[in-house]
Amino acid sequence: MEKHIQLGENETGGVNVTAGRCDLHTHTQASDGMQPPADNVRLAYEKGLAAVAITDHDTVSGVAEALEAGKRYGITVVPGVEISTRAGGKEIHVLGYYIDTEQELLLSRLEEQRSTRLGRNEAILAKLRELGIEITLEQVVSGMGRELKPDESIGRPHIADELVRLGAAADMRDAFDKYLAEGAAAYVSPPRITPETACQWIQEAGGTAVLAHPGIYGDDALVRKLAQAGGLRGIEVYHSDHGPAEHERYLALAGEFGLLVTGGSDFHGARQGVVFHGDLGSVNVPVAVLEELKAAGGI
Repeated sequence: MEKHIQLGENETGGVNVTAGRCDLHTHTQASDGMQPPADNVRLAYEKGLAAVAITDHDTVSGVAEALEAGKRYGITVVPGVEISTRAGGKEIHVLGYYIDTEQELLLSRLEEQRSTRLGRNEAILAKLRELGIEITLEQVVSGMGRELKPDESIGRPHIADELVRLGAAADMRDAFDKYLAEGAAAYVSPPRITPETACQWIQEAGGTAVLAHPGIYGDDALVRKLAQAGGLRGIEVYHSDHGPAEHERYLALAGEFGLLVTGGSDFHGARQGVVFHGDLGSVNVPVAVLEELKAAGGI
């Protein structure tokens, strides 16, 4: 008997529950994911998804490769980005869908974002050295096992990898808990643009702005304030780090403000054998959402 699959859920049981569905939040080697963009598309195909979004941190450099792979596998690839911002004393991420990935203005703005990220990384590494851990950016890049392209960036997961290699942490989660998560010993949060500014950038690039993983922020008053601000067109209701209570809460919030409902796994790949956030396709929404995202794009 076929199971009833609710929006955002993915169960097994002999039934292809991903057909006609999409994962709208995945990362690649262009930022802090473990796999080339084409591999994300291949995985989407193997899991029976109809579409997958490439949403790397502050870069769109992985989109072109994914689009080509999409043609080979017959998978719709949604060009996207995840922009880092700050509000209410917290780091807030804004997803942008169906952006013009060749717009020079957007590319220059994302380059500025990556410069901020580089400065943050250096500050994190300096704090780690103050804690007695001998670690450099060169070590982190070397640990990736490949050359870093000019439009790619290092993220905290890369630093966590090196901490594990150095024996300063037992695994990825331990590295974040001890050193890299908000409030941990080496956490650094540099000045960033506001979520409203990120929404404007996305809109000016013809895209649709969606608030990423609101449950992670632990501040629903801030989430409500951002929803009221006007620039957002959707909320990522379904996410690997959300449970049923978050689904219910943010589904109601989206309805209250007339915002689109999206979802995704936040797939980064596996580090030390552990999948960070969720496996690709483990959180998914109906592919019909894509037309809504297209229609909501731009100013």
